[in-house]
Amino acid sequence: MPIDLDKALNAPPRTQQLAWTTRDVLLYHLSLGSGSSLRYSYERDLEVLPTFALVAGQGISAGDIPAEGLTLPGVDVDLRRLLHAGQVVTLHRDRLPAAGSAERTTRIAEVQDKGKAAVIVLVHEVADADGPLWTSTMSIWARGEGGFGGDPGTEPGPKKPEGDPTHVLDVATTDDQALLYRLNGDLNPLHADPEFAAAAGFDAPILHGLASYGLVAKAVVDHLLDGRPARLRELGARFAGPVIPGETLRISVWQQENELALRVTCPERDDAAVLTDAWARTTSGGA
Repeated sequence: MPIDLDKALNAPPRTQQLAWTTRDVLLYHLSLGSGSSLRYSYERDLEVLPTFALVAGQGISAGDIPAEGLTLPGVDVDLRRLLHAGQVVTLHRDRLPAAGSAERTTRIAEVQDKGKAAVIVLVHEVADADGPLWTSTMSIWARGEGGFGGDPGTEPGPKKPEGDPTHVLDVATTDDQALLYRLNGDLNPLHADPEFAAAAGFDAPILHGLASYGLVAKAVVDHLLDGRPARLRELGARFAGPVIPGETLRISVWQQENELALRVTCPERDDAAVLTDAWARTTSGGA
């Protein structure tokens, strides 16, 4: 079997050193359309969106990154059969440093059996000299690798509550959004090359899933959390569908105190799903 469960789940954790500078943070924010908002775009008193954690150590300060692909112990699967299915980031500090260095420890936490596919759950724990910074949990959908009799797993976040959303936020993407976002380190030609995108079955290059994820985080902070990134402590979502740069993200929010249930759709395509089973956990206004 291409996935060796024993080897995957019992492999020793891998470690990697990360480093980032204020320039990386500024570029990340600009790639999400921070525009003239100085709290995101000027190094003095710079606020850092929590989702920057997912690109830290990969941006312009890292130089040219070799295209090594995704290599996981016990997983021998064609990369073309793998999809980024879901993402959770949990912050362990009030604020991310605008520049710093840290060590990332990565392990395979679960291999879920979804029948026609397997879901590989990767956990990245990041800490610096002062202790834990963030935890990132990434779900990878491996087509054709299910049916081995394993645990199907459970969804990590709350489901959409009943009734109408308490807020609806529309966020416009720009035609060059993917070209800017890829400078954070993900240079997959799917997000830039029309011929490559067509060969993959898309009408045009698509926006990175983590770009949509970051845009949602920024909208939640700006419109619901008083513009204070430190109030956003966790964001999770399942990636359900693509976005073409220039389309709109419609973010429906069901707010219950410090927990938000989210659903993101594309109104230009009859509200086709973009992010589902999504949620955010926040602190109160005094935090």
